[in-house]
Amino acid sequence: MGSEEVKKKDSNMAPETAQDGSSAETENQKRNDGDDQKKGKKKNKRRGNFLTRRLSCLRLDDEVPTVDEPTGGGGFNLQAEDRSPTHLVVMVNGIIGSAENWKYAAKQFVKAYPHDVLVHCSEANYAFLTFDGVDVMGNRLAEEVLSVVQKHSNLQKISFIGHSLGGLVIRYAIAKLYEPDFSRKSDGEDGENKCEGPNSLSEDKLNGKIAGLEPINFITSATPHLGSRGHKQVPVFCGSHALEKVASRAAGILGRTGKHLFLTDKDDGKPPLLLQMVNDTEELPFISALQSFKRRVAYANVRFDHLVGWSTSSLRYRNELPKRRNLLKNEKYPHIVHIESAKATISPEENSSESVKVKRSKTSNMEETMLRNLTKLSWERVDVSFSGSIQRFFAHNTIQARTLIKLVNLSLWFYSMPT
Repeated sequence: MGSEEVKKKDSNMAPETAQDGSSAETENQKRNDGDDQKKGKKKNKRRGNFLTRRLSCLRLDDEVPTVDEPTGGGGFNLQAEDRSPTHLVVMVNGIIGSAENWKYAAKQFVKAYPHDVLVHCSEANYAFLTFDGVDVMGNRLAEEVLSVVQKHSNLQKISFIGHSLGGLVIRYAIAKLYEPDFSRKSDGEDGENKCEGPNSLSEDKLNGKIAGLEPINFITSATPHLGSRGHKQVPVFCGSHALEKVASRAAGILGRTGKHLFLTDKDDGKPPLLLQMVNDTEELPFISALQSFKRRVAYANVRFDHLVGWSTSSLRYRNELPKRRNLLKNEKYPHIVHIESAKATISPEENSSESVKVKRSKTSNMEETMLRNLTKLSWERVDVSFSGSIQRFFAHNTIQARTLIKLVNLSLWFYSMPT
């Protein structure tokens, strides 16, 4: 009986022992799972820190209070509260646009550079005032910039960002605002110009100021620098010569601006305005003003921009455009597919053969002249593609970073701004 009771007792204890063992195993499993979760969190944290470091230029300080100062005509100034910014960034809208188009981008600029930036969203040309012509709009913008500068005595530097037509308006305005400065020395402290060669004098001459400030960045996005008349410069026409001719003849629908864009203006018997704007003329130093900036950057849509072609917005000959199969997305900036560092293009001289000149159209000759003269200056080119995104259907406006959903596109601008 004793042995049977022992066996029975042992058998009764067995389940309890097994249960205790199972419970211990469960506890161990939970402990291991907890350790794994902690490791996972640490790993994710490390990964997050890595991504944060990689995208440090996109850090926005949401705690920065901003001051939005309306300027009376729909425009506004934006800066961080209790700051005395030294860098004026002027944003200029495109055709039928307004200062409101830049409001979101302006706020992000101030959050990214709270210590140094005053953003002014231009009010001078909005809605149907954008039909008045590049020259009239340029004069308005120049007067507006001078007014802003006079009200902010701490300003030392100036940058411009123009979307679409706004880029052309800026090119005209800066020629009005340009002040040559011959006092700066080219090399060494002895004042001797050690640069020799055909460009040495011009480089010294082009040390100037814009509205009394040091010019830093000249940035355009989807700007038709060569106008809209050339073949395939307006993608919506699908390369149809017939449609391009009809559009050229109907350019007056857009007022003087339309004539300027399609190179059909002949004011006082002069060449088209955009053709004049690739030289220093007796009236205005267009190229000197443009060259005074430390950096010139052209952003261009590779595809899906139905209004402005890739060639005209990126200032390239069509045979210089990167092959699309070679375009790769940038690690940091999802929609950037190609970056070309700053360089001036040495274009071959026009063939002097009369037969070649006869074959080339007047439009082609004008386009060639504009491109050759503009690319004598160095340009950074950033090619953008919204392929695979629903935003591709609005690529022309999407590149402007107009709304909240375009935050990722704003990195395109940050790429170009110095800290």
